[in-house]
Amino acid sequence: MRQNRSIMPPSVSSPLDWALLGKEALEILQAYIRIPSVNPPADTSRTAEFLQNILEKDGFSPQLYRSGSGGERNLLARLPGRDPTRKPLLLLNHMDVVPADASRWKIPPFAAEVQDGFLWGRGTLDMKGLGIQQLMAILALKRAGITPPRPILFLATADEESGGKHGIRWMIENHWKEIEPEYVLDECGLCTRDLFTSSKLVFFVQVGDKQPVWLRLRATGRPGHGSIPTKDDAPAVLMRAVNRILERKESGHPPAVVEAMVSRVGAPLVPHPFTESIQRNSVALTSLAAGVGNPPKINVIPSVAEATLDCRLLPGVDPADFLSSIQATVADLPVTVEVANEVVDPTPPSRWDSPLFAAIERTVAVHYPEAVVSPLLSSGFTDSRYLRQKGVVAYGFMPMTLDAETAWSAHSDSERIPVAEFQQGIRVFFDLLQEEF
Repeated sequence: MRQNRSIMPPSVSSPLDWALLGKEALEILQAYIRIPSVNPPADTSRTAEFLQNILEKDGFSPQLYRSGSGGERNLLARLPGRDPTRKPLLLLNHMDVVPADASRWKIPPFAAEVQDGFLWGRGTLDMKGLGIQQLMAILALKRAGITPPRPILFLATADEESGGKHGIRWMIENHWKEIEPEYVLDECGLCTRDLFTSSKLVFFVQVGDKQPVWLRLRATGRPGHGSIPTKDDAPAVLMRAVNRILERKESGHPPAVVEAMVSRVGAPLVPHPFTESIQRNSVALTSLAAGVGNPPKINVIPSVAEATLDCRLLPGVDPADFLSSIQATVADLPVTVEVANEVVDPTPPSRWDSPLFAAIERTVAVHYPEAVVSPLLSSGFTDSRYLRQKGVVAYGFMPMTLDAETAWSAHSDSERIPVAEFQQGIRVFFDLLQEEF
């Protein structure tokens, strides 16, 4: 992995033993990853208690919130600011992780082992690593006796990976007055050289999400013997429908965020599935299901076949219009198209000319002097979309330099983060939280 620096600049204020704190942070993160808070079922009771114990040892008074009938827990902690009348900065992270097929991992997904300078494991990148960076930054401020300009909240939520029903959405619906931030720092930012044709180091601050619209297609046809196929068999109809949708050419113009990315860096984006996704609506085929019996009998033509499509829409695209266009594409086929998720009202990206964005630029200039700071559109979605609906300026901020292979390892069987970058990112957070914005 290419590093952007050999000697790190000092923090704005460094009364701490950063080597010791970095070692402590790694040990905490390893213990955190070893708690398999897989969603489903989004049981975050153990992770919430784990974070609670750490915070209480440093004099915080975190609150736990039970948000569902199972083990769903959310945790909130507060670090007072010099001006208590100012709305807080919310450090947002989620404790749940997606499932992991251990047979596909070369290192067990919940072993949290360090190899070749990387910490491997489910949740290292999405997003327990970032959560512990946030946690250690507020612990460091308290240990150093530093009061930040405004209050800082640390919120660890239960179920981002299933849409936030028992996490940020539940907190907004039931405890908004206890959080009500002016700014949010969440997941999905990063620092890399690998997205543009130039070799510039670019520090991305995520300002917006694509909208998820998940579709279920269901085709019906004549059941019968596999030796007598017809063009109207359900699986054949389904495949025609899916192929039409996947072959659609999505028109449109890259959003303003992408234009700003290219303008700031002064170079084109490289051809890559991610850079393609943030410039247009995308459709991914994620499942196919058909057959009679278990396992399905090869010589039986089923009467029903189903597929699921993960569609992600650019900011400003009306989900209803998009759905209508999909339905029109297969209107002549015996296929139904239904939305399989709760579609959130489209929310524009957060502005990137805010005082917080300027503070990020100042902090990045200290730690990454050669980097260009740029807004970023996420190809996926984060909990920030619910906060943007409330008028909050929400950014994805992850101070780690990653190559493309590492950056896209989230949800894969090789998820990992570089230990040195994880530890250095704590110092970046520590400095940013002392900035005026």
